[in-house]
Amino acid sequence: MNTKKKTRPAESGPARPEDQRLSIGSTFAYGFQHVLTMYGGIIAPPLIIGAAAGMSSQDIGLLIAACLFVGGLATILQTIGIPFFGSQLPLVQGVSFAGVSTMVAIVHGGGGIQAVFGSVIVASLIGLAITPLFSKIIKFFPPVVTGTVITTIGLTLMPVAANWAMGGNSAAPNYGSMANIGLAAATMGIVLLLSKIGNAAISRLSILLAMAIGTVIALATGMADFSKVGQGPIVAFPTPFAFGAPTFEIASIVSMLIVILVTLTETSADIIAVGEIVGTKVDSKRIGNGLRADMLSSAVSPLFNSFTQSAFAQNVGLVAITGIKSRFVVSAGGLILVVLGVLPVLGRVVAAVPTPVLAAPASYSLEPWPPAASGRSPRWSIATT
Repeated sequence: MNTKKKTRPAESGPARPEDQRLSIGSTFAYGFQHVLTMYGGIIAPPLIIGAAAGMSSQDIGLLIAACLFVGGLATILQTIGIPFFGSQLPLVQGVSFAGVSTMVAIVHGGGGIQAVFGSVIVASLIGLAITPLFSKIIKFFPPVVTGTVITTIGLTLMPVAANWAMGGNSAAPNYGSMANIGLAAATMGIVLLLSKIGNAAISRLSILLAMAIGTVIALATGMADFSKVGQGPIVAFPTPFAFGAPTFEIASIVSMLIVILVTLTETSADIIAVGEIVGTKVDSKRIGNGLRADMLSSAVSPLFNSFTQSAFAQNVGLVAITGIKSRFVVSAGGLILVVLGVLPVLGRVVAAVPTPVLAAPASYSLEPWPPAASGRSPRWSIATT
């Protein structure tokens, strides 16, 4: 008779930090915080490009919804991943701001929005073909370089935060008013206060809670207007090629290819940076998978009236600030973006949040670099929130 007792295997956590799973409530709460952090950045390109193309407010609204929808799908692809596509890291995807000036130039050059879409498709497919080359650059990014990348990310976003804190629209009569600056400062103060309160859950949701409180303050002081939230359709699925079939012009494609090269470089740096923050292994294969997801999303996005896709740097900083490394949290944020894209009424609610309140996520704070999990001596660098 066998008297040996069967022992249950010891429970262990996920093999990779980014594979951690939280409760459904926490996952979507932290995911929504990611959405709010990058929302202003993802709606800015369609606003600028749509205005340059002389579109009506309704058409610009369609562009915004399309960018939210495609950004959500691209985020899910990047974080969940399928064979050969997706880095499976907590990276939020959205319309790359790097191509805005080029797209405006294409529009002003007479090609119109159709030429923009055509150039994005062709340039992104070329980018997809050359991703194996870019995936080999990891050996050129030692810790001193990745630390510099994080610092640069923070510094380049400072002007954005300053502009939003002043009101976001330099033509507005209250731009730079003490009311706007005071609201931004109050929101940032609340972020700092909540992050140091000693409660882990509140600390990690400090940005989301601060933005909610900031919006309530704005409502109480008459600085927020939600009266237009009910105007327009409640549900609207992005119509493929709503602005007509894309056109293909050699000059536009060449100029957009330069943008794609910049996007590939930025995304490579973001993948390496978030890998360091999370404390997980990032090799050339993983970078290649991430870049392919970037390029595939960019090539498909014009089908739904959107533009080139790229990782959002400010959300890389948010991972560092909150310490939430789970890629499934960011996937939840991607799902929220998809919902916002098909429910314009929800998008209008978020769009009504005053820009001084949105300035808080675009600010920066000091974080140790490299992360403590890496086992190396920390050096301080700027990490965006």
